[in-house]
Parts: sequence; C-alpha cells; structure tokens
Amino acid sequence: MVKIGLQINAQLENIEELKTNHPDYRFFFKIKCTNCGEVSDKWHDVSESERVGQSSRVPNGFNFYMKCKICSREISVDVVEHSNQSYTLDDSGKFKTIVTFDCRGAEPVEFSPQTGWIAKSVENGQVFEDIDLSEDDWADYDEKNKSAVGISEFQFQFIKLKK
Repeated sequence: MVKIGLQINAQLENIEELKTNHPDYRFFFKIKCTNCGEVSDKWHDVSESERVGQSSRVPNGFNFYMKCKICSREISVDVVEHSNQSYTLDDSGKFKTIVTFDCRGAEPVEFSPQTGWIAKSVENGQVFEDIDLSEDDWADYDEKNKSAVGISEFQFQFIKLKK
C-alpha cells in the first residue's frame, strides 16, 4: 500500500480559495501498473463517494478497482478519508497536496482536472461553482467586488508520501 498525494500549483487572481466539490468530485487520471509498468491509455475516474469491487473478502470495496490488461494484477485506489484540502491564495504559486490516495498495485501518472471545482473570491466575494479546469486556465468576473477573477498556470504532480 502506497500513499500518493496529488499536488496542484496555480496562480490565483482575486481567488481566496479553490477546492473540489468533495466527496463527489471525480479525479480523472491515467495509472501505471506497479507490477508490469503498463500505463493505461484511457482516463479512469475516482470519487470518494462511490465504491466498487465489493466482495466477501473486501466488503466495503474500493473507490476504484480494475485488473491490469497486461499482467492481470488487481489494482485498487482509494481516496483517503478527510485528506481533501483547499488551495488558497497563500498557496498561490506553490505546490500543495490537495488529496491523498491509497494505491495498491498502481500509481497515478497523469491528472486531468475536468469540471467540478469551486472558487471563492476574496473579501467575501462571489462563489463560483462547477468550474472546468481542463484547459488549465479559468477567468470570470466577480459582480459583488467588481473585479476580474481567475486561475492560471494550473499544474499538478504526484508525490509518494511517508507513512
């Protein structure tokens, strides 16, 4: 079992807080089998609110489960409960872990942010929901504060976390 953190880095313009619509947010990533090294060619989604692969051996199931198409090894990924974190204006321009995954037999290698992000503008400004970061940039206008808001230079990385 390996704990892997998803870190993001972005420039926030007049945004106080950026977060996912946890626990329903779908993290889309490509994964690599740690047994044979095969990297999936399609995107897989993991949501903390969904469980799959229940059996008598694993009654609670996993947030994501599959068998490697090359070596048939069982692969599972769970979102670690209470690991979701917001990315704030203070974090802007720095990498910060926003969620932790418990990975068995796999490692995520690519992340696609997709839709479902929530941003809160500064000074008790407007809340923007269902933001799509698939293009790595987003911009809008905060009517309440009469200012432009935006997210730019969105980046990610996965890091192995110490137990």
